[in-house]
Amino acid sequence: MSDRPIDIEEERLSEEVPQRIIRHGGLLGAAESLGKELRAAGSPEEAADIVRGHGRALWRNAVRRLRETDGDDRPLYWSRLALRRTVAEVAPELAGELERSSRGLGGNGLPAGEDRLRIVVTGFDPFRLEKDIRRGNPSGSAALALHGTTLRTSSGRTAHIEAMVLPVRWADFSAGLVEDALRPYLEPGPRGADLFMTISQGRPGRFDLERFNGAWRGGGPDNTGEEATGLIPVSQEEQPQWTSTTLPYAELTAAETGRFPVHDRTEVTEIPAGGGEPVERAEGPSAGSAARRGGGGDYLSNEIAYRATLLRDALEADVPGGHLHTPALEFGPENTDLISDPVLVANRQAITGQIRALLGAAAETLS
Repeated sequence: MSDRPIDIEEERLSEEVPQRIIRHGGLLGAAESLGKELRAAGSPEEAADIVRGHGRALWRNAVRRLRETDGDDRPLYWSRLALRRTVAEVAPELAGELERSSRGLGGNGLPAGEDRLRIVVTGFDPFRLEKDIRRGNPSGSAALALHGTTLRTSSGRTAHIEAMVLPVRWADFSAGLVEDALRPYLEPGPRGADLFMTISQGRPGRFDLERFNGAWRGGGPDNTGEEATGLIPVSQEEQPQWTSTTLPYAELTAAETGRFPVHDRTEVTEIPAGGGEPVERAEGPSAGSAARRGGGGDYLSNEIAYRATLLRDALEADVPGGHLHTPALEFGPENTDLISDPVLVANRQAITGQIRALLGAAAETLS
Protein backbone atom coordinates (compact mmCIF):
# COMPACT_ATOMS: atom_id res chain seq x y z
CA MET A 1 0.00 0.00 0.00
CA SER A 2 1.13 3.57 -0.69
CA ASP A 3 1.13 6.31 1.93
CA ARG A 4 1.05 8.94 -0.83
CA PRO A 5 -1.35 11.74 0.18
CA ILE A 6 -4.43 12.14 -1.98
CA ASP A 7 -3.97 15.19 -4.20
CA ILE A 8 -6.52 17.90 -4.94
CA GLU A 9 -7.72 16.31 -8.17
CA GLU A 10 -8.40 12.97 -6.49
CA GLU A 11 -9.98 14.59 -3.44
CA ARG A 12 -12.76 15.92 -5.65
CA LEU A 13 -13.73 12.36 -6.63
CA SER A 14 -15.63 11.95 -3.37
CA GLU A 15 -18.07 14.69 -4.30
CA GLU A 16 -21.45 13.89 -5.79
CA VAL A 17 -20.97 15.52 -9.19
CA PRO A 18 -17.93 13.46 -10.29
CA GLN A 19 -19.71 10.25 -9.37
CA ARG A 20 -22.77 11.29 -11.35
CA ILE A 21 -20.57 12.11 -14.36
CA ILE A 22 -18.79 8.75 -14.18
CA ARG A 23 -22.17 6.96 -14.13
CA HIS A 24 -23.41 9.18 -16.97
CA GLY A 25 -20.39 8.13 -19.04
CA GLY A 26 -20.97 4.41 -18.50
CA LEU A 27 -17.53 3.93 -16.94
CA LEU A 28 -18.55 2.95 -13.41
CA GLY A 29 -16.66 -0.05 -12.09
CA ALA A 30 -13.46 0.47 -14.08
CA ALA A 31 -11.38 1.31 -11.00
CA GLU A 32 -12.65 -1.68 -9.04
CA SER A 33 -11.85 -4.01 -11.93
CA LEU A 34 -8.34 -2.59 -12.24
CA GLY A 35 -7.74 -3.01 -8.50
CA LYS A 36 -8.71 -6.68 -8.54
CA GLU A 37 -6.43 -7.47 -11.47
CA LEU A 38 -3.50 -5.51 -10.06
CA ARG A 39 -3.67 -7.26 -6.69
CA ALA A 40 -3.60 -10.60 -8.47
CA ALA A 41 -0.64 -9.72 -10.72
CA GLY A 42 2.20 -12.23 -10.50
CA SER A 43 5.05 -9.92 -11.49
CA PRO A 44 5.91 -6.25 -12.02
CA GLU A 45 5.79 -6.82 -15.78
CA GLU A 46 2.30 -8.29 -15.56
CA ALA A 47 1.18 -5.39 -13.38
CA ALA A 48 2.49 -2.89 -15.93
CA ASP A 49 0.66 -4.69 -18.73
CA ILE A 50 -2.54 -4.62 -16.69
CA VAL A 51 -2.29 -0.89 -16.06
CA ARG A 52 -1.53 -0.11 -19.70
CA GLY A 53 -4.38 -2.33 -20.83
CA HIS A 54 -6.88 -0.62 -18.54
CA GLY A 55 -5.62 2.79 -19.60
CA ARG A 56 -6.03 1.98 -23.28
CA ALA A 57 -9.47 0.47 -22.63
CA LEU A 58 -10.52 3.60 -20.76
CA TRP A 59 -9.42 5.77 -23.70
CA ARG A 60 -11.18 3.57 -26.28
CA ASN A 61 -14.37 3.35 -24.24
CA ALA A 62 -14.42 7.10 -23.67
CA VAL A 63 -14.04 7.73 -27.41
CA ARG A 64 -16.80 5.25 -28.25
CA ARG A 65 -19.16 6.46 -25.55
CA LEU A 66 -18.67 10.11 -26.44
CA ARG A 67 -19.63 9.45 -30.06
CA GLU A 68 -22.65 7.37 -29.09
CA THR A 69 -24.03 9.95 -26.67
CA ASP A 70 -23.78 13.73 -26.35
CA GLY A 71 -20.06 14.41 -26.80
CA ASP A 72 -19.16 14.67 -23.11
CA ASP A 73 -15.43 14.63 -22.29
CA ARG A 74 -15.85 14.67 -18.50
CA PRO A 75 -16.32 10.91 -17.86
CA LEU A 76 -12.80 10.25 -19.14
CA TYR A 77 -11.29 12.81 -16.78
CA TRP A 78 -13.06 11.60 -13.66
CA SER A 79 -12.72 7.90 -14.47
CA ARG A 80 -9.00 8.33 -15.06
CA LEU A 81 -8.67 9.89 -11.62
CA ALA A 82 -10.52 6.93 -10.09
CA LEU A 83 -8.11 4.53 -11.80
CA ARG A 84 -5.16 6.70 -10.81
CA ARG A 85 -6.16 6.53 -7.17
CA THR A 86 -6.34 2.74 -7.41
CA VAL A 87 -2.90 2.55 -9.02
CA ALA A 88 -1.49 4.84 -6.32
CA GLU A 89 -2.78 2.47 -3.63
CA VAL A 90 -1.49 -0.75 -5.22
CA ALA A 91 1.37 0.08 -7.61
CA PRO A 92 2.25 3.80 -7.44
CA GLU A 93 5.29 3.35 -9.67
CA LEU A 94 2.89 2.68 -12.59
CA ALA A 95 1.01 5.99 -12.39
CA GLY A 96 2.84 7.28 -15.47
CA GLU A 97 1.83 4.21 -17.49
CA LEU A 98 -1.81 4.89 -16.72
CA GLU A 99 -1.53 8.56 -17.62
CA ARG A 100 0.05 7.90 -20.99
CA SER A 101 -2.18 5.02 -22.05
CA SER A 102 -5.43 6.71 -21.03
CA ARG A 103 -4.64 9.97 -22.83
CA GLY A 104 -3.90 8.63 -26.31
CA LEU A 105 -0.14 9.05 -25.83
CA GLY A 106 0.85 5.73 -27.34
CA GLY A 107 3.04 7.10 -30.13
CA ASN A 108 2.31 7.80 -33.77
CA GLY A 109 -0.27 5.41 -35.21
CA LEU A 110 -1.01 7.40 -38.36
CA PRO A 111 -0.79 5.53 -41.68
CA ALA A 112 2.06 5.95 -44.16
CA GLY A 113 1.53 6.71 -47.84
CA GLU A 114 1.92 9.74 -50.09
CA ASP A 115 -1.75 9.56 -51.01
CA ARG A 116 -2.74 10.25 -47.40
CA LEU A 117 -2.66 13.29 -45.18
CA ARG A 118 -1.88 12.96 -41.47
CA ILE A 119 -3.23 15.33 -38.80
CA VAL A 120 -2.59 15.35 -35.05
CA VAL A 121 -4.63 17.41 -32.58
CA THR A 122 -4.44 17.91 -28.83
CA GLY A 123 -7.11 18.87 -26.31
CA PHE A 124 -7.12 19.48 -22.56
CA ASP A 125 -8.75 18.10 -19.43
CA PRO A 126 -11.47 20.15 -17.72
CA PHE A 127 -9.97 22.88 -15.53
CA ARG A 128 -10.81 25.56 -12.95
CA LEU A 129 -13.01 23.02 -11.23
CA GLU A 130 -12.70 24.90 -7.96
CA LYS A 131 -15.11 27.41 -9.51
CA ASP A 132 -17.56 24.87 -10.90
CA ILE A 133 -16.89 21.15 -10.54
CA ARG A 134 -19.36 20.41 -13.35
CA ARG A 135 -17.13 21.93 -16.02
CA GLY A 136 -15.95 20.12 -19.12
CA ASN A 137 -13.55 21.26 -21.82
CA PRO A 138 -14.68 21.57 -25.45
CA SER A 139 -11.12 20.98 -26.64
CA GLY A 140 -11.10 17.60 -24.92
CA SER A 141 -14.51 16.77 -26.36
CA ALA A 142 -13.31 17.63 -29.86
CA ALA A 143 -10.13 15.59 -29.47
CA LEU A 144 -12.09 12.50 -28.42
CA ALA A 145 -14.65 12.99 -31.19
CA LEU A 146 -12.00 13.44 -33.89
CA HIS A 147 -9.61 10.68 -32.83
CA GLY A 148 -9.44 7.93 -35.42
CA THR A 149 -11.66 9.73 -37.93
CA THR A 150 -10.91 10.84 -41.48
CA LEU A 151 -11.57 13.82 -43.73
CA ARG A 152 -11.82 13.79 -47.52
CA THR A 153 -10.34 16.69 -49.46
CA SER A 154 -11.66 17.96 -52.77
CA SER A 155 -8.64 16.43 -54.52
CA GLY A 156 -9.64 12.99 -53.25
CA ARG A 157 -6.94 12.62 -50.60
CA THR A 158 -7.92 11.19 -47.23
CA ALA A 159 -6.76 12.95 -44.09
CA HIS A 160 -6.37 10.73 -41.01
CA ILE A 161 -6.67 12.29 -37.56
CA GLU A 162 -5.10 11.19 -34.29
CA ALA A 163 -5.77 13.02 -31.04
CA MET A 164 -4.69 13.14 -27.43
CA VAL A 165 -5.94 14.87 -24.27
CA LEU A 166 -3.34 16.52 -22.03
CA PRO A 167 -3.44 17.39 -18.32
CA VAL A 168 -3.80 20.90 -16.93
CA ARG A 169 -0.72 20.63 -14.74
CA TRP A 170 2.42 22.77 -14.81
CA ALA A 171 4.62 19.91 -13.58
CA ASP A 172 3.80 17.64 -16.50
CA PHE A 173 4.70 20.38 -18.97
CA SER A 174 7.96 21.07 -17.12
CA ALA A 175 8.79 17.37 -17.40
CA GLY A 176 8.54 17.51 -21.21
CA LEU A 177 5.16 15.87 -21.72
CA VAL A 178 4.28 17.99 -24.76
CA GLU A 179 7.56 17.29 -26.52
CA ASP A 180 7.39 13.57 -25.74
CA ALA A 181 3.84 13.38 -27.07
CA LEU A 182 4.39 15.33 -30.30
CA ARG A 183 7.91 14.32 -31.28
CA PRO A 184 6.83 11.01 -32.93
CA TYR A 185 4.55 13.04 -35.21
CA LEU A 186 7.00 15.83 -36.05
CA GLU A 187 10.16 13.80 -36.61
CA PRO A 188 10.99 12.97 -40.24
CA GLY A 189 9.51 9.74 -41.53
CA PRO A 190 6.77 8.20 -43.66
CA ARG A 191 4.14 8.70 -40.96
CA GLY A 192 5.06 12.25 -40.04
CA ALA A 193 2.19 14.66 -39.55
CA ASP A 194 1.24 17.02 -42.37
CA LEU A 195 -0.62 19.31 -39.95
CA PHE A 196 -0.92 19.76 -36.19
CA MET A 197 -3.30 21.82 -34.12
CA THR A 198 -3.19 22.29 -30.35
CA ILE A 199 -6.60 23.28 -28.99
CA SER A 200 -7.90 24.75 -25.75
CA GLN A 201 -10.91 26.64 -24.41
CA GLY A 202 -10.85 30.40 -24.84
CA ARG A 203 -13.24 33.35 -24.90
CA PRO A 204 -17.04 33.26 -25.16
CA GLY A 205 -18.64 33.20 -28.58
CA ARG A 206 -15.56 33.01 -30.82
CA PHE A 207 -12.63 30.97 -32.05
CA ASP A 208 -9.16 32.52 -31.91
CA LEU A 209 -6.20 31.42 -34.02
CA GLU A 210 -3.19 32.46 -31.96
CA ARG A 211 -0.53 33.98 -34.19
CA PHE A 212 2.26 34.40 -31.61
CA ASN A 213 3.22 32.34 -28.57
CA GLY A 214 5.33 33.70 -25.70
CA ALA A 215 8.03 32.04 -23.59
CA TRP A 216 6.50 33.17 -20.30
CA ARG A 217 4.45 31.57 -17.53
CA GLY A 218 2.24 34.05 -15.78
CA GLY A 219 1.02 31.87 -12.94
CA GLY A 220 -2.57 30.80 -12.43
CA PRO A 221 -3.45 27.65 -10.48
CA ASP A 222 -3.51 24.37 -12.36
CA ASN A 223 -5.69 21.38 -11.52
CA THR A 224 -3.48 20.50 -8.55
CA GLY A 225 -3.54 24.05 -7.17
CA GLU A 226 0.06 24.71 -8.18
CA GLU A 227 1.14 28.01 -9.77
CA ALA A 228 4.16 28.75 -11.95
CA THR A 229 5.72 32.04 -13.02
CA GLY A 230 8.78 32.74 -15.13
CA LEU A 231 10.45 31.64 -18.33
CA ILE A 232 9.00 28.42 -19.74
CA PRO A 233 11.56 25.69 -18.96
CA VAL A 234 12.74 23.94 -22.13
CA SER A 235 15.78 21.88 -23.08
CA GLN A 236 17.07 24.15 -25.86
CA GLU A 237 20.13 26.18 -24.91
CA GLU A 238 19.03 29.13 -27.03
CA GLN A 239 15.40 29.82 -26.28
CA PRO A 240 13.44 32.31 -28.40
CA GLN A 241 11.04 34.66 -26.67
CA TRP A 242 8.41 34.12 -29.36
CA THR A 243 7.25 31.44 -31.75
CA SER A 244 4.66 31.75 -34.51
CA THR A 245 1.85 29.72 -35.97
CA THR A 246 2.23 28.22 -39.42
CA LEU A 247 -1.45 27.34 -39.70
CA PRO A 248 -3.13 28.89 -42.78
CA TYR A 249 -4.86 31.55 -40.67
CA ALA A 250 -5.99 33.67 -43.61
CA GLU A 251 -7.81 30.74 -45.18
CA LEU A 252 -9.25 29.57 -41.87
CA THR A 253 -10.63 32.95 -40.86
CA ALA A 254 -12.21 33.39 -44.30
CA ALA A 255 -13.74 29.90 -44.59
CA GLU A 256 -17.40 29.24 -43.78
CA THR A 257 -16.92 26.65 -41.06
CA GLY A 258 -19.77 27.23 -38.61
CA ARG A 259 -21.73 29.72 -36.57
CA PHE A 260 -18.87 31.01 -34.40
CA PRO A 261 -16.60 33.69 -35.90
CA VAL A 262 -12.93 32.74 -36.29
CA HIS A 263 -10.42 35.49 -35.45
CA ASP A 264 -6.75 35.86 -36.29
CA ARG A 265 -5.44 37.06 -32.92
CA THR A 266 -2.13 38.91 -33.11
CA GLU A 267 -1.99 40.91 -29.87
CA VAL A 268 0.71 40.14 -27.29
CA THR A 269 2.12 41.66 -24.11
CA GLU A 270 5.85 42.29 -24.08
CA ILE A 271 8.67 44.12 -22.37
CA PRO A 272 10.29 46.11 -25.19
CA ALA A 273 13.98 45.76 -25.98
CA GLY A 274 15.86 47.83 -23.46
CA GLY A 275 13.47 47.11 -20.59
CA GLY A 276 10.63 48.94 -18.93
CA GLU A 277 7.09 47.98 -18.02
CA PRO A 278 5.03 45.42 -19.97
CA VAL A 279 3.07 46.91 -22.86
CA GLU A 280 0.41 45.50 -25.15
CA ARG A 281 1.03 45.36 -28.87
CA ALA A 282 -1.87 44.75 -31.24
CA GLU A 283 0.21 43.49 -34.18
CA GLY A 284 2.57 41.08 -32.50
CA PRO A 285 5.95 41.34 -30.76
CA SER A 286 8.56 43.95 -31.59
CA ALA A 287 12.18 43.07 -32.32
CA GLY A 288 14.18 42.06 -29.27
CA SER A 289 11.25 42.15 -26.86
CA ALA A 290 10.72 39.81 -23.91
CA ALA A 291 7.46 37.86 -23.76
CA ARG A 292 4.93 38.35 -21.01
CA ARG A 293 1.76 37.14 -22.73
CA GLY A 294 1.29 35.42 -26.06
CA GLY A 295 -1.87 35.76 -28.07
CA GLY A 296 -3.23 32.88 -26.02
CA GLY A 297 -2.23 34.41 -22.69
CA ASP A 298 0.33 33.16 -20.17
CA TYR A 299 -1.31 29.93 -19.00
CA LEU A 300 -0.99 26.36 -20.30
CA SER A 301 -2.81 27.18 -23.54
CA ASN A 302 -0.01 29.52 -24.51
CA GLU A 303 2.57 27.07 -23.21
CA ILE A 304 1.43 24.10 -25.29
CA ALA A 305 1.39 26.36 -28.36
CA TYR A 306 4.89 27.62 -27.56
CA ARG A 307 6.30 24.16 -26.89
CA ALA A 308 4.69 22.56 -29.96
CA THR A 309 5.86 25.25 -32.37
CA LEU A 310 9.32 25.39 -30.78
CA LEU A 311 9.62 21.63 -31.29
CA ARG A 312 8.44 22.04 -34.89
CA ASP A 313 11.21 24.56 -35.50
CA ALA A 314 13.88 22.55 -33.67
CA LEU A 315 13.09 19.48 -35.77
CA GLU A 316 12.87 21.62 -38.92
CA ALA A 317 9.45 20.13 -39.59
CA ASP A 318 8.00 22.04 -42.53
CA VAL A 319 4.37 21.49 -41.53
CA PRO A 320 1.51 23.87 -40.70
CA GLY A 321 0.90 23.98 -36.98
CA GLY A 322 -0.33 26.24 -34.22
CA HIS A 323 -2.97 26.86 -31.61
CA LEU A 324 -6.74 27.28 -31.72
CA HIS A 325 -8.83 28.63 -28.86
CA THR A 326 -12.44 27.45 -28.86
CA PRO A 327 -15.44 29.41 -27.62
CA ALA A 328 -15.99 29.04 -23.87
CA LEU A 329 -18.49 26.29 -23.07
CA GLU A 330 -21.17 27.37 -20.63
CA PHE A 331 -24.29 25.91 -19.08
CA GLY A 332 -27.73 27.25 -19.88
CA PRO A 333 -28.55 30.40 -17.88
CA GLU A 334 -31.13 28.64 -15.67
CA ASN A 335 -28.92 25.64 -14.87
CA THR A 336 -27.19 25.97 -11.52
CA ASP A 337 -26.87 22.34 -10.43
CA LEU A 338 -27.53 19.86 -13.27
CA ILE A 339 -24.52 18.22 -14.90
CA SER A 340 -25.91 18.87 -18.39
CA ASP A 341 -28.56 20.79 -20.31
CA PRO A 342 -29.62 21.33 -23.94
CA VAL A 343 -27.68 24.60 -24.29
CA LEU A 344 -24.44 22.97 -23.12
CA VAL A 345 -24.85 19.96 -25.40
CA ALA A 346 -25.78 22.01 -28.47
CA ASN A 347 -22.82 24.37 -28.06
CA ARG A 348 -20.38 21.53 -27.39
CA GLN A 349 -21.48 19.71 -30.52
CA ALA A 350 -21.36 22.92 -32.56
CA ILE A 351 -17.82 23.62 -31.40
CA THR A 352 -16.68 20.09 -32.25
CA GLY A 353 -18.32 20.29 -35.67
CA GLN A 354 -16.66 23.60 -36.43
CA ILE A 355 -13.24 22.33 -35.37
CA ARG A 356 -13.68 19.44 -37.79
CA ALA A 357 -14.61 21.93 -40.51
CA LEU A 358 -11.56 24.07 -39.71
CA LEU A 359 -9.30 21.03 -39.98
CA GLY A 360 -10.96 20.24 -43.31
CA ALA A 361 -10.29 23.76 -44.54
CA ALA A 362 -6.67 23.49 -43.44
CA ALA A 363 -6.32 20.11 -45.15
CA GLU A 364 -7.58 21.66 -48.41
CA THR A 365 -4.54 23.92 -48.45
CA LEU A 366 -2.32 20.81 -48.46
CA SER A 367 -4.04 19.01 -51.35
